Amino acid sequence: MKQKVALAFSGGLDTSFCVPWLIHEKGLEVHTVTVNTGGFSEQEAKALEERSKQLGATTHTNINAVDEYYAKGIKYLIFGNVLKNNTYPLSVSSERFFQAMAVLDHVKKLGADFVAHGSTGAGNDQVRFDLVFEVLAPDVKILAPIRSLSLSRQQEIDYLKEKGFDFSWEKSKYSINQGLWGTSVGGVETLKSSGVLPEKAYPSQVTVDGSESITIGFEQGEPTSLNGKKMAPVKLIRALQEMASKYGIGRDVHVGDTIIGTKGRVAFEAPSPLIIIKAHHLLEKHVLTKDQLYWKEQLSNWYGQLMHEARYLEPVMRNIETFLDDTQKFVTGEVQVELRPYHFAVLACSSEYDLMSPRFGEYGESNKSFSGQDVVGFTKVISNPLKIYYTIHDND
Repeated sequence: MKQKVALAFSGGLDTSFCVPWLIHEKGLEVHTVTVNTGGFSEQEAKALEERSKQLGATTHTNINAVDEYYAKGIKYLIFGNVLKNNTYPLSVSSERFFQAMAVLDHVKKLGADFVAHGSTGAGNDQVRFDLVFEVLAPDVKILAPIRSLSLSRQQEIDYLKEKGFDFSWEKSKYSINQGLWGTSVGGVETLKSSGVLPEKAYPSQVTVDGSESITIGFEQGEPTSLNGKKMAPVKLIRALQEMASKYGIGRDVHVGDTIIGTKGRVAFEAPSPLIIIKAHHLLEKHVLTKDQLYWKEQLSNWYGQLMHEARYLEPVMRNIETFLDDTQKFVTGEVQVELRPYHFAVLACSSEYDLMSPRFGEYGESNKSFSGQDVVGFTKVISNPLKIYYTIHDND
């Protein structure tokens, strides 16, 4: 009986090469698995299954992990207002752990001896995928043919032709990776510091002019309504994406440090994540205290870094999630946002928990809790340590 291998399958050249190579060169029974975290339509999923069968896989499985990805990942990226390097909402990097976990579950169901992926030896994804199996399934052997063979694109195509698979492998000028939490865009322009992506590189094009006002409702930190209509967060993310992408909103270029130590640069289009995070953050500034906001920012930045590197299994992630959950008890209200071509503006918010209540005064106008004379005394007390310091060091 042949040994089984579960292959994480995207249908691109690299993973397509892996199917016949694992069959013919390794003598393995190949079972492909595609994990959908929001990047595949039902039609695209069927096309992937058909290609897998054509290539000779014994079985193909499509796994829908969108809801789990939201509940265990995206939700906390919203709670933490996570933007890596103040820019990137982890559109693609946050998916990889959940995809690897779904593949791991499939490996266990199959009783497979091997797991395989199509990552090269040059990027982050190889580490993200391998890490899950090193920790949770150390007895399952990892195969990464593209990484181990160091083949060129043309060599992969030639091998497939040799095995009778003459698919069209015309390389797109831009690499597009789409998921629920945004789309990454790579091209020759992103390989150097000075490159600028043209308009046509982005998956959405501007089709409307003028502006549009929308309202996003939050309940305990989660987005739960759009323009007054209640909906599940995943549905809201998709509806907002469709609405805002027509304006070309959510485009930027992220520059950061890769897991393997080099600098990386990638463009992205993520209208829903950016709008939701900025709207959520505004609401938090009204309902949380100064110290809550400060410590949320510190912990959330680290949470995002660990998520980016697929270190989701690190126990401190659960500790930070507990903290984030607790901070969201009163993050409930509505936020008004204006959509414009290539831009959005977070305008205002309303909440029954708003700490900027006129019951306590109006900033710069009046105070109802203390008098001007109270401030004189307060200032004397708070300035005293500095007065002592500068009295001692007045000649330094």
